[in-house]
Amino acid sequence: MSRPVTLFTGQWADLPLATLAEKAAAWGYDGLELACWGDHFDVQAALADEFYCEERRELLAGHGLGVWAISNHLVGQAVCDRIDERHRGILPPRVWGDGDPAGVRRRAAREMRDTARAAARLGVGVVNGFTGSPIWHLLYSFPPVPPAWIDEGFAEFAAAWSPVLDVFAEEDVRFALEVHPTEIAFDLVTAGRALEALNGHPAFGFNYDPSHLAYQGVDYVDFIRRFGERIFHVHMKDVWWSGMPSEAGVFGGHTDFGDARRFWDFRSLGRGRVNFEEVIRALNRTGYEGPLSVEWEDAGMEREHGAAEACTFVRRLGFPPSDTAFDAAFQRRD
Repeated sequence: MSRPVTLFTGQWADLPLATLAEKAAAWGYDGLELACWGDHFDVQAALADEFYCEERRELLAGHGLGVWAISNHLVGQAVCDRIDERHRGILPPRVWGDGDPAGVRRRAAREMRDTARAAARLGVGVVNGFTGSPIWHLLYSFPPVPPAWIDEGFAEFAAAWSPVLDVFAEEDVRFALEVHPTEIAFDLVTAGRALEALNGHPAFGFNYDPSHLAYQGVDYVDFIRRFGERIFHVHMKDVWWSGMPSEAGVFGGHTDFGDARRFWDFRSLGRGRVNFEEVIRALNRTGYEGPLSVEWEDAGMEREHGAAEACTFVRRLGFPPSDTAFDAAFQRRD
């Protein structure tokens, strides 16, 4: 099973796409997962300019690169989130508008519908992203949270996202939520509840990223077993967590990434504690054939060194599944 190895461009949006494409090709990548910010992929330009998507593909092809997915995490976050001034820093002005929360959520939903249309024009079948969550602030249950409030939160999520997902289905594009703290789904239990809230909408699935599950103590390999048919895309990202007590625990102590007091931190692939051997074996069993997309994050490493190292790591890790039993040669054939 040969899967393309791609680089997610979200952490590289300070570079022009042409510059990053040249670098990614030199590092050994097969393609890029284009972020819908910086100059990497503009949703509205893709809809307004009949040549825009063709030009994006030609730019990548000029470096021997393909594209299998785009990502609009930043706008997706605002579709059903509790909007505050932080969102202004991540949203395009056309989505932020006057900052009125209801208007921001409405414009974000419209932009996500347009993202599905833009992905179809580009010829890709997956949009990765976030959903936001109206109930993340209720995570730690004190004062006690009435269960009905959580039920209402999932219902609010479904009401906001179902019309968006209907457009995805119309465009034959799938939305892949990156299961992640601050989203409606952040572990196996909430991933299942999100699917139930949407009545199993066929356009909704997951962008699997083990790093966001592992440091929480969530069984990230079991996630693949449980939701394999709903894994539409895979992020390869590693995370380290301490085997000993630390000053700042799982919640982070309001410290920045890279702070030595932290219990966990993202690391370049192969330098954390995620068991990628088991991840690949589980993906093989589910028949996943999509990209293995490196989302590179490591506060302690120079990023170009890390991106090249990560590509080599993923290529060394991948292997095709067996199509026969290894001991078949010993069986009698009468």
